[in-house]
Amino acid sequence: MRKLPIGISTLENIINDHCVYIDKSQFVAQLANAGRYYFLSRPRRFGKSLFVDTLKQAFLGNKAVFNGLYLEKNWGWDKKHPVIHISFGTGNFTAAGELDKRINEILQSIAAQYDVSLNKETHGGNLKELIEALQKKSGGQVVILVDEYDKPILDAIIDTEQATLNREILKGFYGTIKDCDEYLRFVFLTGVTKFSKVGLFSGLNNLDDITLSRAYADICGYTQSELEREFAEYLNKGSVDEVKLKRWYNGYNFAGSDAQKVYNPFDILLFFSKNCEYKNYWFETGNPSFLIKLIQKNKYYFPDMESVTISDSALSSFDIDQIPLTPLLFQSGYLTIHAVTTIGTQYAYVLGYPNAEVKASLNAVLTTIGTTVELRSMLGNKLYICLSNNTLDDMKNIFQSHFASIPHDWYRNNDIQHYEGFYASIVYSYFCALGYTVIAEDNTNRGQMDLTIILPDKIVILEFKLKKKGDAQSALQQIKDKKYAEKYISEKKPIYLVGMIFDGDTRSVCEFLSEVC
Repeated sequence: MRKLPIGISTLENIINDHCVYIDKSQFVAQLANAGRYYFLSRPRRFGKSLFVDTLKQAFLGNKAVFNGLYLEKNWGWDKKHPVIHISFGTGNFTAAGELDKRINEILQSIAAQYDVSLNKETHGGNLKELIEALQKKSGGQVVILVDEYDKPILDAIIDTEQATLNREILKGFYGTIKDCDEYLRFVFLTGVTKFSKVGLFSGLNNLDDITLSRAYADICGYTQSELEREFAEYLNKGSVDEVKLKRWYNGYNFAGSDAQKVYNPFDILLFFSKNCEYKNYWFETGNPSFLIKLIQKNKYYFPDMESVTISDSALSSFDIDQIPLTPLLFQSGYLTIHAVTTIGTQYAYVLGYPNAEVKASLNAVLTTIGTTVELRSMLGNKLYICLSNNTLDDMKNIFQSHFASIPHDWYRNNDIQHYEGFYASIVYSYFCALGYTVIAEDNTNRGQMDLTIILPDKIVILEFKLKKKGDAQSALQQIKDKKYAEKYISEKKPIYLVGMIFDGDTRSVCEFLSEVC
């Protein structure tokens, strides 16, 4: 069996080590033939660095590594270009001076590689001097590839002053590229976030942003057909349930086309290397603490992540002093495109979770807001047991324990305890964290259920209310009066009806009723 290229981001090593490789080289030719300046945003661990290296090897003329690949017979190998490959993947840029030091190291290293010297006082000056020297020495135009272009800003994102300083350094550095147009054959920048052009890229506003282009939607990641073709040995060896695999890891969509949905490569490689165990491989490589703080600050209603509509322009609005939550969730990989639509005359997207891994993992973290991981884990286990044993009345004590654990000071300077969505969000997240199919605001022909949980052996319908709006009996009666259960009668499973009342003064569950129909 071919090896799995875990942690390998250079094409030559993948080919020489006889690893599984999904041929993306057709996109190299497509980009080179269509234009010169490009920008691509993709979530972390999505194969961006490998694609940047694929571009590098093509422009360097390293034909040997493309043996048997698309580009072997679809590239002008007689023409080679010097490549300035800049990566900010290594280093920590939270302290003053670190970014300046790293840029200088990168430029000096490339200069030494091509045997040229740099003598300017600024980073931009040295970059321009390097470009001109390489063009003069080789007689051919220069290629610039920038990987993890935004990491110096993201590293310091919670320190606005340092993040702003890093942005201004990069702004001047990247701005030099536009002044060197006559010497450049191709420019490609990639990273996680898409900063607005008036911020970071005001000096480099000629980039063609292919992030949401249908032509490049699967430039990174594995499509279903690519998975089945290139990983056939692993799929057959492990007798993998492909329906479950798709539900758990597939679903990233960067253009709205179902045919171009992709798997995160990191998930797939780790899944096969760990004997086909369904774990949160991608999610566990990141730390969403900053994201959680934003969600808490904005009083975000967690079930809204199932489906949120945002205009194309709003999805691109992101900068240090303006960090809207929905674009951040999308760019960092916690939401993806479910459909293309319009808001008035504006192009827009309907966003939602990409797959079961992200939905379960993110909601497991969200349940720890105001409390501890240990308590959330214990209560999650109890919730699983009560659902398995059909002792649904135990849910009242479980959620009472959660809300009782939130310190009084946590509510200081806000009135979130009087916000029904706060309680409903926590309950929703607990069920999502268990990996069940959870439908928020589930529509019927008679109304909208607050929450539906579909389990293998039963269905649970929940209605939430604040104390001032009624009691548990009225919540339960609403489910009956509107005949919500009729939607799921064809499932031929027991259907449990639950009314749950929250008290904003005691900050907990005050009433709970359930029955089966």
